[in-house]
Amino acid sequence: MNDRASTSVSCVSVRVPSKVNLFLAIRDRRPDGYHELVTVLQTVSIYDTVKARLDSPNAAHPAARRFMELAFTQDGGGQVPADDTNLAVRAARCLMEAIGVGTSDRDGHPDVPMTRLHLSKAIPVAAGMAGGSADAAAALVALNHLWEADLDRDELRALAADLGADVPFCIGGGTALATGIGTATAQVLARGAYAWVVGISDRPLSTAEVYRAHDEVGRRSDIEPDAVLQALRTGDAEALGAALHNDLEVAACHLRPELADDRAALLDAGALGAMVSGSGPTVVGLAESAEHAASIAALVADRFDRVEVALSPAGGPEIVRD
Repeated sequence: MNDRASTSVSCVSVRVPSKVNLFLAIRDRRPDGYHELVTVLQTVSIYDTVKARLDSPNAAHPAARRFMELAFTQDGGGQVPADDTNLAVRAARCLMEAIGVGTSDRDGHPDVPMTRLHLSKAIPVAAGMAGGSADAAAALVALNHLWEADLDRDELRALAADLGADVPFCIGGGTALATGIGTATAQVLARGAYAWVVGISDRPLSTAEVYRAHDEVGRRSDIEPDAVLQALRTGDAEALGAALHNDLEVAACHLRPELADDRAALLDAGALGAMVSGSGPTVVGLAESAEHAASIAALVADRFDRVEVALSPAGGPEIVRD
């Protein structure tokens, strides 16, 4: 039997990295309530995995996919939405609408095909590391492959832009400069590899709450990312550590004053630079090497609920074998 259904993939797993903002400057607030920003993002080696599986005898047949249903599960605990508000599910629904999967009336149709989507979490939740955005990107990549939609990365980025500011970046990963509300991205040259100490809190911090605090206690920034971009071009970890910058750090520390002490502890332990990651509450410190990062992590471990050593840049979503 040589038809397409007999050769279709029935299960796809995609591993997707988290991110840090090496530079984040907040510009003016827009009429729609969002902020204009300039940011340099880089993926780091803390990963979530999204697994997509066809679950009925005829689910692989292209003609049956117009009746497709979607089921979602996750192992991230109560802080991770398990319903249609989860960004991975929203991404799946967005792709379904774009390519015509699951758009027909299922009533009376025998053996309705099912796609099961499962999210395995390791990226901390609401932590300034783009965990939800990474999951959305992984879902788009996995389902694009599973459903044989054949959309290229630019087409997936166009869909991703409707889902959230960091999602287009997470489709490609690596190192990028983002502007606007964060959805307009351009890859930038980054030489070398970098080692990070990642201090994680189990208490999430809402991105929206941090931006509201920024409007109260922060100010418009005119700083440019030139020093960070130059350090990346030359692979100079010491210069990068000195250039790390995050305008949201003031707001995050206003909401969680202990974050300032966490940052200082990383610097005291020998980090080349340290900052709150994105909207926090994760605090990251740049080290000279993975070994140096491990020694710093040991010194600051009692300040955090969890400490990881991570490397960057970590690429983008990757289809992996189970």
